[in-house]
Amino acid sequence: MSDEFSDNELEEARKLFAGPCDFMLGVAGLSQLPEANMPEIAFAGRSNVGKSSLVNALTGRKTLAKTSNTPGRTQQLNYFNLGDRLYMVDMPGYGYAKVSKTKRDDWTQLVFDYLRGRPNLRCVFILIDSRHGFKDSDIELMKMLDETAVQYRIVLTKTDKVKNQGLEKVSEKIISTLKNHAAGFPGVLPTSADKGMGIPQMRAVLAAYGL
Repeated sequence: MSDEFSDNELEEARKLFAGPCDFMLGVAGLSQLPEANMPEIAFAGRSNVGKSSLVNALTGRKTLAKTSNTPGRTQQLNYFNLGDRLYMVDMPGYGYAKVSKTKRDDWTQLVFDYLRGRPNLRCVFILIDSRHGFKDSDIELMKMLDETAVQYRIVLTKTDKVKNQGLEKVSEKIISTLKNHAAGFPGVLPTSADKGMGIPQMRAVLAAYGL
């Protein structure tokens, strides 16, 4: 799949995201998952990487997904129905969170069980803070997705907080690393939820999965 989109494709994606997009349910266990009747795109990443902010920016809604400066705010799989075309799934952050180890382990198990076994999961967007690049926990998730043959793409967040030269350096390092990961898409999507950078392109990528 190419990330080059025509003006028409960008406009169609804009219309899709300007239409209905509703919070559907929060899933705390696999038994609560909805019927696998539409394509699903999951948003994964370390705690406080900006998953909820990105969902809000994509949909043009400030409070669709709850955001917080406190890592670990999202504690379940939050489902959003995008125009009856696809589900977007905002996942609990992995890594640091101010909760008990037991609670954190429960979230991690839920995330991994979901990612391994969801038949209609089309792609996992792994969000990486552009100021920091890959962390060990990101690589662990990528290896697991490689093993289960689940496609994933790297999304750089908070690019407005990094100078162009720094962004290029991080992007090049990520692209180089992806060459060793079979299920990873060989490119990055640079975004800024605050400034809107990369949002039209990411909408078009998402919309293509819902065709």
